[in-house]
Amino acid sequence: MFFENILFNSAFLPHPNVCSVSVLIFNTTSHCFVLVKQFRPAVYMCEWEKAKTQPPKSAEKTEEGAAEAATESQEGQSASEGESSSQWLPASAGVTYELCAGLVDKPNLSLEEIARQEVLEECGYDVPASKLKKITSYRSGVGVTGSKQTMFYAEVSDDNCVSPGGGEPKEGELIEVVKVPLHEAMTFAYDERIPKTMGVIFSFIWFHNNMSPKYKISTNV
Repeated sequence: MFFENILFNSAFLPHPNVCSVSVLIFNTTSHCFVLVKQFRPAVYMCEWEKAKTQPPKSAEKTEEGAAEAATESQEGQSASEGESSSQWLPASAGVTYELCAGLVDKPNLSLEEIARQEVLEECGYDVPASKLKKITSYRSGVGVTGSKQTMFYAEVSDDNCVSPGGGEPKEGELIEVVKVPLHEAMTFAYDERIPKTMGVIFSFIWFHNNMSPKYKISTNV
């Protein structure tokens, strides 16, 4: 029931025509990027659908075993089909690495103030809104929502960390804070085995082109 409930919870449905903010967070104390890792129902369902279309792994069988398997298959074909269609993948199949981000749903706050709140709630760093640097704005989810996202850059230190983060459970958020060392950033960005958003890749490239000379550390490009 866990997956059925989470997949159809309205908190996870797309919000059309709603803007959002995202934040590339760089910790100057440990020279690492601070990302969030969370379960995404849409990603999970894509992986589940892909798994259903993959042929089962073949195994060598004896003639006797093959005959027995064929008999059992004919006798319980419908039951077997029902069981296979209801098999779920582990939850990790729907987990992605992302920038700290959130919806622009507070009209009385500026984009910087909303981004500041997201950094505090999701990652646990208290950063003044005035310290947020705008990188750019772009369209995200153009095939689904067509919403606009504004990306910011924030430098933090261990002194700014006031909580473990993790998001707001009452809003359906289950977030894990992760750190990517600066010298591993571009390897991380281009590793196709690591599920991540385009925002992560783009922001790491932006940092390499605009900020890495300041820290005189190779980003492995």
